[in-house]
Amino acid sequence: MSGTSEPVAPPTGPAESPGPAAGRRRELRADCERCFGLCCVVPAFAASSDFAIDKPAGRACPNLRADHRCGIHRDLRERGFAGCTVFDCFGAGQQIAQVTYQGRDWRTNPEIAAGMFEVFPVVRQLHELLWYLTEALALRPAEPLHTELATARATTERLADGDPSSLVALDVPTHRRAVNELLLRASEQIRSRAGRSGSDRRGAELIGADLRRTDLVGANLRGAYLIGADLRGVDLTLADLTGADLRGANLRGADLTGALFLTQAQLDAATGDARTALPPALRRPPHWHQPPTPPRRRRAGRSRS
Repeated sequence: MSGTSEPVAPPTGPAESPGPAAGRRRELRADCERCFGLCCVVPAFAASSDFAIDKPAGRACPNLRADHRCGIHRDLRERGFAGCTVFDCFGAGQQIAQVTYQGRDWRTNPEIAAGMFEVFPVVRQLHELLWYLTEALALRPAEPLHTELATARATTERLADGDPSSLVALDVPTHRRAVNELLLRASEQIRSRAGRSGSDRRGAELIGADLRRTDLVGANLRGAYLIGADLRGVDLTLADLTGADLRGANLRGADLTGALFLTQAQLDAATGDARTALPPALRRPPHWHQPPTPPRRRRAGRSRS
């Protein structure tokens, strides 16, 4: 294929190349049955609209049962733990539990707890990069970069398979920066070949913005703050959503079928409806079908001073 731009009207999402992308995506999805509840222990929680309690890092959430399962999993949003429903470890939990520590858990082997907790954020970042690299390799317009992308994925997989000491010593920011630069090139390649390199809104603060009449086809929205933004009916075909913060964003009726690097966690953090068009690899979050949860009332009591 030639490297000349071929405008597409109406815009469509990039076609996927045949290959093992579906299988690799499954490997990068959280499998809580094979994990030890690490996401309920390692991160710190701060009491807010996302978490009903304060919890320091490294301490198990009081809702975590002895079998490493959440005791309120079905009612997390209703009980004030919406933040738990949008966290995605990209399969890092089962990787650490079953590969790095070969099935040994932190409860019955307390001597490994500190190391396991330190390794978790490292492997999570590597698995997130693996997810993005897998997505890029599945897109035909990015084929000129497939060799570099495949090499980056193989390197990242090797790093994620390391032992605890090598993982703790890993310079994650440097590796992440190199991979992100490659992914940005892939994004630009895909959008330019479609003739739809849209507006550059990388890192833009669009909190609460009304974007219903904004042309975002092919836009660079990497790292944009779209918290509470109104995106109803907006066409996001070929928009690069890498790391965009979609918490509370209104995606009702939006077209996300051809969006680039959209994750399930981003959808879970947003609101949408039956008219929101999604990529086939992602699912419609259950809470999109439910009425909003009314704010919890604070019980009367003595004020703190």
